[in-house]
Amino acid sequence: MLKFYFHPTPNPMKVALFLEETGIDYTVVPVDTLKGEQHLPDYRAINPNGKLPAIDDEGTVVFDSSAILLYLAEKHEQFLGKPEDRAELLSWLLFIASGLGPYSGQAVHFQRAAPEKLPYAINRYREEAIRHYQVLNDRLEQRTYLVGDSYTIADISAWGWIDRVIPVLGENELEKFPHLQRWFQLIDARPAVAKARELASKHSFKADMDEEAKRALFPQNYKD
Repeated sequence: MLKFYFHPTPNPMKVALFLEETGIDYTVVPVDTLKGEQHLPDYRAINPNGKLPAIDDEGTVVFDSSAILLYLAEKHEQFLGKPEDRAELLSWLLFIASGLGPYSGQAVHFQRAAPEKLPYAINRYREEAIRHYQVLNDRLEQRTYLVGDSYTIADISAWGWIDRVIPVLGENELEKFPHLQRWFQLIDARPAVAKARELASKHSFKADMDEEAKRALFPQNYKD
């Protein structure tokens, strides 16, 4: 059975949604990043990068959410769209992986987690996140889904980050992107989303951003 190394953050949630959409049998292996479990040798043997998510598909190990989505979609021949749309699928999947995801994450960090409020960094990452939201909004102006005419792993991947719009941009900010908001509401209403969200409630994860958590998440800031 597939092992899914999980923490309830945007990138693992994408994979959770895919697994629930497809009905693939899997078992959850919780990895509590605020306790530093991503740095333990057993997990580093699965993902040398020490990030979530990762999967072990009966001996085939894959890490990075985009790689996992592409691997599982190809293996199970689901949510890939039409063959003629593959180039667009890869383009949007990697746009999310290299743009929307990391800039959203850094926007959250510098607005909410950094020990100092650095106006330049806050502006840099927040404005880039806004730009990515606008790119998606423009893309969805006259279409239902990001690629072709069907729901694909590009939508699943984007959902993981747009779901975190409040920590990234703030309350009611998605309303400024009406086409993206309509798309998000469509995806968010899928039954599989509710099932994916249940994973977080089924497992206990540390919630306090205390010194232990900061050392686990930002070890490069601690040289002792």
